[in-house]
Amino acid sequence: MLVGYARTSTVEQEAGLEAQLRDLKAAGCERIFSEQRSSVTERPELDEALRFLREGDKLVVTKLDRLGRNVRSVAELADSLHSRKVGLCILQFGSETLDTTGSTGRLMLNVLAAIAQFEREIMLERQAEGIAKAKAENRYKGRKPTARAKADEVVALFRDGKRVSDIVKLTGVGRGSVYRALEAAGLHKPTSSPA
Repeated sequence: MLVGYARTSTVEQEAGLEAQLRDLKAAGCERIFSEQRSSVTERPELDEALRFLREGDKLVVTKLDRLGRNVRSVAELADSLHSRKVGLCILQFGSETLDTTGSTGRLMLNVLAAIAQFEREIMLERQAEGIAKAKAENRYKGRKPTARAKADEVVALFRDGKRVSDIVKLTGVGRGSVYRALEAAGLHKPTSSPA
């Protein structure tokens, strides 16, 4: 069985998620798990997809970076799948599809994951250089605070009876930020741990 997994980092990336879902369906995925969460946070839908997979199945993603941001995390995931006799298929490598059910596919996965991590690190270095230059020129504004901008939406959803985990999924705001917004609105009291 082909099992798809689609992910975007934020809820604002709706078009990207829709494109992934379209491509996974076109690839023949019978079951698709999707979420809008950063790869550095918990990913419950990926965890659910991994639990769902059985021997002989293949996990299908559109791009390597949907699974993780570094070589180690992608390699650990691929090794875990391989040990369970589950394949990994990545659709978008130019016109080719990368399938890790063979040794060549696993080798290519490691090489491409290393290149992807290298590219990301280079991009982050350039970004840091740009931010430092902008700060030196007093032009740096910083990132718009997403959680604060969505505080009213968080409170409204909570008042409508939504659970915190649902609010996190719907808004893309982190769990801690949801609790802070609720606390600021007087709807949640912080728990104190005994000293």
